[in-house]
Amino acid sequence: MNDAERWVQRHRGGAAPADVLAFADRLPGVAVEEVTGRWRGAELPTGSPLDGLLSAHRWWGKEVVDPDTVHPLLVADRAGRPRPVDPAPAPLTLLRRAPGLARSAPARLAFTVARPLLTTRRPTARLRLVVHRGVPTAALVYDRLPVVDVFRRVGPDLLLGLMDMRGLRDPFAFLLQRARG
Repeated sequence: MNDAERWVQRHRGGAAPADVLAFADRLPGVAVEEVTGRWRGAELPTGSPLDGLLSAHRWWGKEVVDPDTVHPLLVADRAGRPRPVDPAPAPLTLLRRAPGLARSAPARLAFTVARPLLTTRRPTARLRLVVHRGVPTAALVYDRLPVVDVFRRVGPDLLLGLMDMRGLRDPFAFLLQRARG
Protein backbone atom coordinates (compact mmCIF):
# COMPACT_ATOMS: atom_id res chain seq x y z
CA MET A 1 0.00 0.00 0.00
CA ASN A 2 1.42 3.38 -0.98
CA ASP A 3 1.18 6.64 1.03
CA ALA A 4 -1.82 7.88 -0.97
CA GLU A 5 -3.75 4.65 -0.36
CA ARG A 6 -2.97 4.95 3.36
CA TRP A 7 -4.29 8.52 3.34
CA VAL A 8 -7.54 7.27 1.79
CA GLN A 9 -7.81 4.48 4.39
CA ARG A 10 -7.42 7.02 7.23
CA HIS A 11 -9.97 9.42 5.72
CA ARG A 12 -12.73 7.15 4.39
CA GLY A 13 -14.99 8.55 7.09
CA GLY A 14 -14.40 12.08 5.86
CA ALA A 15 -12.01 15.00 5.56
CA ALA A 16 -12.24 18.76 5.27
CA PRO A 17 -12.54 20.09 1.71
CA ALA A 18 -9.18 21.88 1.99
CA ASP A 19 -7.50 18.63 3.11
CA VAL A 20 -9.00 16.69 0.19
CA LEU A 21 -7.87 19.35 -2.29
CA ALA A 22 -4.35 19.40 -0.76
CA PHE A 23 -4.28 15.60 -1.05
CA ALA A 24 -5.48 15.76 -4.67
CA ASP A 25 -2.79 18.32 -5.48
CA ARG A 26 -0.13 15.77 -4.44
CA LEU A 27 -1.55 13.05 -6.70
CA PRO A 28 -0.62 12.47 -10.34
CA GLY A 29 -3.06 12.94 -13.16
CA VAL A 30 -4.65 10.03 -15.00
CA ALA A 31 -4.40 9.33 -18.74
CA VAL A 32 -7.76 9.04 -20.53
CA GLU A 33 -7.06 5.46 -21.63
CA GLU A 34 -6.37 4.41 -18.03
CA VAL A 35 -9.96 5.10 -17.01
CA THR A 36 -11.50 2.53 -19.36
CA GLY A 37 -13.52 -0.07 -17.47
CA ARG A 38 -16.13 -0.35 -14.76
CA TRP A 39 -15.51 1.44 -11.47
CA ARG A 40 -17.19 0.92 -8.10
CA GLY A 41 -17.88 4.23 -6.41
CA ALA A 42 -17.80 5.41 -2.80
CA GLU A 43 -18.38 8.88 -1.42
CA LEU A 44 -15.59 10.66 0.46
CA PRO A 45 -17.49 12.95 2.87
CA THR A 46 -16.24 16.53 3.13
CA GLY A 47 -19.24 18.32 4.58
CA SER A 48 -20.52 18.98 1.06
CA PRO A 49 -24.27 19.49 0.77
CA LEU A 50 -24.17 16.52 -1.63
CA ASP A 51 -22.62 14.10 0.90
CA GLY A 52 -24.78 11.00 1.21
CA LEU A 53 -26.93 11.81 -1.78
CA LEU A 54 -25.52 9.24 -4.19
CA SER A 55 -25.45 6.51 -1.56
CA ALA A 56 -29.08 7.22 -0.64
CA HIS A 57 -30.05 6.50 -4.25
CA ARG A 58 -28.06 3.23 -4.60
CA TRP A 59 -25.12 4.66 -6.55
CA TRP A 60 -22.92 1.82 -7.78
CA GLY A 61 -20.24 3.66 -9.79
CA LYS A 62 -19.24 4.58 -13.35
CA GLU A 63 -18.38 2.80 -16.59
CA VAL A 64 -16.06 3.98 -19.35
CA VAL A 65 -16.30 1.88 -22.52
CA ASP A 66 -14.11 4.29 -24.52
CA PRO A 67 -13.53 8.06 -24.40
CA ASP A 68 -16.82 8.79 -26.19
CA THR A 69 -18.93 6.08 -24.54
CA VAL A 70 -19.27 6.83 -20.84
CA HIS A 71 -22.00 5.90 -18.36
CA PRO A 72 -21.31 8.37 -15.53
CA LEU A 73 -24.05 7.11 -13.23
CA LEU A 74 -24.46 3.41 -12.55
CA VAL A 75 -27.18 2.67 -10.00
CA ALA A 76 -27.90 -0.72 -8.45
CA ASP A 77 -31.19 -2.27 -9.50
CA ARG A 78 -33.32 -4.31 -7.07
CA ALA A 79 -31.04 -7.31 -7.56
CA GLY A 80 -27.94 -5.18 -6.91
CA ARG A 81 -26.78 -5.18 -10.55
CA PRO A 82 -25.34 -1.89 -11.85
CA ARG A 83 -27.48 -0.19 -14.48
CA PRO A 84 -26.66 3.03 -16.37
CA VAL A 85 -29.04 5.88 -15.57
CA ASP A 86 -29.33 9.18 -17.44
CA PRO A 87 -28.32 11.89 -14.93
CA ALA A 88 -29.71 14.76 -17.06
CA PRO A 89 -33.13 14.93 -15.32
CA ALA A 90 -31.44 15.51 -11.93
CA PRO A 91 -32.79 18.73 -10.39
CA LEU A 92 -29.39 20.31 -9.70
CA THR A 93 -30.75 23.56 -8.28
CA LEU A 94 -32.84 21.60 -5.77
CA LEU A 95 -29.90 19.35 -4.95
CA ARG A 96 -27.72 22.37 -4.14
CA ARG A 97 -30.38 24.28 -2.21
CA ALA A 98 -32.21 21.48 -0.39
CA PRO A 99 -30.02 18.36 -0.39
CA GLY A 100 -31.80 16.96 2.67
CA LEU A 101 -35.04 16.85 0.70
CA ALA A 102 -33.31 14.89 -2.08
CA ARG A 103 -32.10 12.33 0.52
CA SER A 104 -35.55 11.99 2.12
CA ALA A 105 -37.57 8.78 2.07
CA PRO A 106 -40.16 10.19 -0.38
CA ALA A 107 -37.41 11.30 -2.80
CA ARG A 108 -35.71 7.89 -2.58
CA LEU A 109 -39.05 6.18 -3.25
CA ALA A 110 -39.75 8.47 -6.22
CA PHE A 111 -36.33 7.71 -7.66
CA THR A 112 -36.86 3.96 -7.18
CA VAL A 113 -40.15 4.20 -9.08
CA ALA A 114 -38.64 6.40 -11.84
CA ARG A 115 -35.33 4.51 -12.15
CA PRO A 116 -36.56 2.10 -14.87
CA LEU A 117 -37.60 5.12 -16.95
CA LEU A 118 -34.16 6.71 -16.50
CA THR A 119 -32.20 3.58 -17.40
CA THR A 120 -30.39 4.06 -20.69
CA ARG A 121 -28.01 2.27 -23.02
CA ARG A 122 -26.86 5.53 -24.58
CA PRO A 123 -23.73 7.16 -23.20
CA THR A 124 -24.37 10.41 -21.33
CA ALA A 125 -20.80 11.68 -20.90
CA ARG A 126 -17.37 11.76 -22.53
CA LEU A 127 -13.84 11.46 -21.20
CA ARG A 128 -11.37 14.22 -22.05
CA LEU A 129 -7.96 15.43 -20.93
CA VAL A 130 -8.19 18.68 -18.95
CA VAL A 131 -5.84 20.72 -16.82
CA HIS A 132 -7.21 20.87 -13.29
CA ARG A 133 -5.36 22.81 -10.60
CA GLY A 134 -2.30 22.78 -12.86
CA VAL A 135 -2.28 19.02 -13.54
CA PRO A 136 -3.25 17.42 -16.87
CA THR A 137 -5.69 14.61 -16.08
CA ALA A 138 -8.68 12.67 -17.38
CA ALA A 139 -12.06 14.24 -16.74
CA LEU A 140 -15.56 12.99 -17.30
CA VAL A 141 -17.62 15.69 -19.04
CA TYR A 142 -21.39 15.26 -18.76
CA ASP A 143 -23.31 15.77 -21.99
CA ARG A 144 -26.28 17.72 -20.57
CA LEU A 145 -25.26 18.88 -17.09
CA PRO A 146 -22.89 21.63 -15.88
CA VAL A 147 -20.74 18.96 -14.24
CA VAL A 148 -17.18 17.72 -14.77
CA ASP A 149 -15.67 14.85 -12.75
CA VAL A 150 -11.88 15.22 -12.54
CA PHE A 151 -9.70 12.22 -11.61
CA ARG A 152 -6.39 11.75 -9.84
CA ARG A 153 -4.46 8.50 -9.39
CA VAL A 154 -4.33 7.13 -5.82
CA GLY A 155 -3.12 3.65 -6.74
CA PRO A 156 -3.11 1.26 -9.70
CA ASP A 157 -6.85 0.59 -9.39
CA LEU A 158 -8.02 3.46 -7.19
CA LEU A 159 -8.92 6.99 -8.30
CA LEU A 160 -9.92 10.11 -6.42
CA GLY A 161 -12.75 11.94 -8.15
CA LEU A 162 -13.68 15.57 -7.67
CA MET A 163 -17.07 16.58 -9.03
CA ASP A 164 -16.91 20.18 -10.16
CA MET A 165 -20.44 21.54 -10.53
CA ARG A 166 -21.43 25.09 -11.35
CA GLY A 167 -22.85 26.69 -8.20
CA LEU A 168 -21.17 24.29 -5.76
CA ARG A 169 -18.48 26.07 -3.72
CA ASP A 170 -16.26 23.05 -3.04
CA PRO A 171 -15.98 19.95 -5.20
CA PHE A 172 -17.86 16.82 -4.16
CA ALA A 173 -15.25 14.09 -3.50
CA PHE A 174 -15.56 10.40 -4.27
CA LEU A 175 -13.42 7.32 -4.81
CA LEU A 176 -13.49 4.88 -7.72
CA GLN A 177 -12.15 1.36 -7.32
CA ARG A 178 -11.68 -0.65 -10.52
CA ALA A 179 -14.24 -3.46 -10.59
CA ARG A 180 -12.88 -6.89 -11.45
CA GLY A 181 -14.84 -9.51 -13.35
